[in-house]
Amino acid sequence: MPSSAAPTLDVLAVARQVLLTEADALRDVAQAVAATPDFGRCVAALLALPGRVVVTGVGKSAHIAGKLVATLNGTGTPALFMHAADAIHGDLGMIQAQDFVIAISKSGDTPEIKVLVPLLRRRGVPLAALVANADSYLARQADYVLHTPVRREACPHDLAPTTSTTAALALGDALAVCLLESRQFSAQDFARLHPGGTLGKRLYLTVGDLSRQNQRPQVGLGAPLREVLLEISGKRLGATAVLTEAGALAGIITDGDLRRMLGRAHLAELETLAAQEIMTPQPATIDITEFAAEALARMQARNITQLVVLESGQFAGFIHLHDLLREGLV
Repeated sequence: MPSSAAPTLDVLAVARQVLLTEADALRDVAQAVAATPDFGRCVAALLALPGRVVVTGVGKSAHIAGKLVATLNGTGTPALFMHAADAIHGDLGMIQAQDFVIAISKSGDTPEIKVLVPLLRRRGVPLAALVANADSYLARQADYVLHTPVRREACPHDLAPTTSTTAALALGDALAVCLLESRQFSAQDFARLHPGGTLGKRLYLTVGDLSRQNQRPQVGLGAPLREVLLEISGKRLGATAVLTEAGALAGIITDGDLRRMLGRAHLAELETLAAQEIMTPQPATIDITEFAAEALARMQARNITQLVVLESGQFAGFIHLHDLLREGLV
């Protein structure tokens, strides 16, 4: 006999309900943070900490612990991860006397936590419980309770860790950001810890890092058209600076300027044209010390492909859109 077709699932309705359930949980967590002094006390203790933050958990909480460790390390708080199950088989040795432990658990009553907590207490290190059950064994033993109340999981059976892990993740982020802001951790600090990839480049790569690799096309005010053409084509940046006899920047001539000029000039005029008659005065410039990401923003705002680079107000070269593309900033 043919089997009856399964009912069609309204996936959009399910997805919306999951998101709303987790959003409600985050509002509950925000209220719980405001209702107890423990969060602020924990932040103060971590700011004064001479050692490292050791974050532990088991199961899905271990994954959240790993993410919190990565966030703390990336924002100026030295941290390391210790799996709660491995801790009782030797990894407990990574905890030093000046460290601080954050244990993440939904129930706060798992067998691994119940074995681990007395060992931590014996070592005398401060313990914070990031826990959904504020009446659990872990919460009662902790010096600080970071409560993540969870009414139910987003899973229809109220079993799979969903809402609880979102709440723990968000409260961990709140903790890391509070530490970041309290330390006045700047974008430059962030760049020093994230030198790789596009994000790092946006925060540390300067205009000078790129422009110094380029040639420096330049002509004088009286340079004839032939010299201008040779300078632009030879230096391969699509433009040349026009300088006064004293070396000051007077303007710029781009290949676009040349095309427009050739479209309106008579053939006889081409022999007598000089750079100062073709150039665009007061071109867009950028200082050599600015971030390359700022150069990109200025190019995009003006719909141009190069900027004149200045160093102490003097012509120092060009930065081109191709430089930014090569570095993956576009």
